[in-house]
Amino acid sequence: MTDCIVFSDQDLINRLHQTDQAAFAEIYNRYWEKMLTIAWNHTKDRFLAEDIVHEVFISLWDLKSHIPISNLGGFLATKIKFAVFENYKKQQRRNKLAEINFNYSEISLEEEKWDALFLQEYINGLVEELPEKCRLVFKYSRNSGMKNAEIASQMNISEKGVEANLTRALKIIRGNLETTGILLVISRELLNLLKL
Repeated sequence: MTDCIVFSDQDLINRLHQTDQAAFAEIYNRYWEKMLTIAWNHTKDRFLAEDIVHEVFISLWDLKSHIPISNLGGFLATKIKFAVFENYKKQQRRNKLAEINFNYSEISLEEEKWDALFLQEYINGLVEELPEKCRLVFKYSRNSGMKNAEIASQMNISEKGVEANLTRALKIIRGNLETTGILLVISRELLNLLKL
């Protein structure tokens, strides 16, 4: 096979979808160190960070033909953050269960906080991968709380353009959440809270 080092990320993604092991190896070689840095920055534990990176790459290989990826670096970074939050949630559960006098409602509330934190971080990663106009419209609407008319004025586009970009952004985000299975494990209330 041709040396994968010369391929772009998109070429590697296309080859990965065709179960090309050399393309997967090149993705790993190209990104493992960056992903390890992200995992370590969140965990401050070298061994845990390495485990998380390996889990993410194993997951990438297992789901290679089912995942639409437009930005490989952004996708992997988001998956790393997701895995870190999942690890935090497991650790929190262990710590709570180890307490002698624990309160079930407190555990439930703590898990909901972690779910919301993880989901917000995951969605932030997805937003960064959106086309530029969609990303700006989404951020103005959801993060700044601007009305469509204000966004239209700010971006010098029509209100219909704002609505179209916002609809497109929400469709992309929801589609990704459905593809990764996250919609199956989060509550409708959490989606409403995040305005999705």
